[in-house]
Amino acid sequence: TARQLGGTPATEEAYDPKSLENIQKGTYPDESDLTEEMESLGAVLKKYGVEVFRPEVLNGVHQVYARDIGFVIGEQFVVSNILEERSKEIGGIDKLLDLISNDQIVRPPKYARIEGGDVMPWFDKIFVGYSEDADFSKYKVSRTNKAGVEFLEKTFKDYQVIPFELVKSDTLPRENALHLDCCFQPIGTKEAILYRGGFKNQKDVDLLIDTFGLEHIIEIDQDQMYRMASNIFSVSPEIIISEIGFVKINAELRSRGYIVEEIKYSETGKMGGLIRCSTLPLNRADR
Repeated sequence: TARQLGGTPATEEAYDPKSLENIQKGTYPDESDLTEEMESLGAVLKKYGVEVFRPEVLNGVHQVYARDIGFVIGEQFVVSNILEERSKEIGGIDKLLDLISNDQIVRPPKYARIEGGDVMPWFDKIFVGYSEDADFSKYKVSRTNKAGVEFLEKTFKDYQVIPFELVKSDTLPRENALHLDCCFQPIGTKEAILYRGGFKNQKDVDLLIDTFGLEHIIEIDQDQMYRMASNIFSVSPEIIISEIGFVKINAELRSRGYIVEEIKYSETGKMGGLIRCSTLPLNRADR
């Protein structure tokens, strides 16, 4: 939900470079525009039979990016240890968590920092974006640490956890991969969207190319990454929700056989996330 956000933050309250940029330019989005975009996303989800929950509205709390406050792997709901400035967001889903059995809720230790935008279950794998300790202590935009990766490895032993060190910048949005889904995302059953410049290590890019095959990868450039072109959402392996302004990407997706549902979501994108960031899938169908 984008309701009762509390208006435009002060520059010192920004915790990502995209928000900071738009605060400084006077282009930070209005609540009414954000709400309209989120309603359009909800409408497409419902069109395909998805049951849509909404967090309890908390006055003055940013609740647009539900992806980060928790994530589901298999039958377990993991409550994220998120950035301190965002910790109040988790209170918005307390009533939802009450509907889930206690033995299905996992809470990482406090030192294991992790946000849902960095976590991608993919068949028997879990792709994870993270920062080593030096970057994690240096950048506010470093949201998942090595201890978070180790927590996933210990907790989900039936999965292969594959970590990727991401490029970070607190001030330059074009030089920052805030989460893994800002530079990479699997789609369909064998393809992916990839921005090479979001990864610190070439070996990680090579691993992804080896995993998916170059012919199955849609590569995006820095400008497309800045506009969040990898942050689309798959309703199913065949159906993708994308921003209407991603003309080239959407055409490429259709040429590969996907049904692409286009919505306007560019205002939401001014705060460092896009469509995937606004969703927190609770129940995934077996594929």
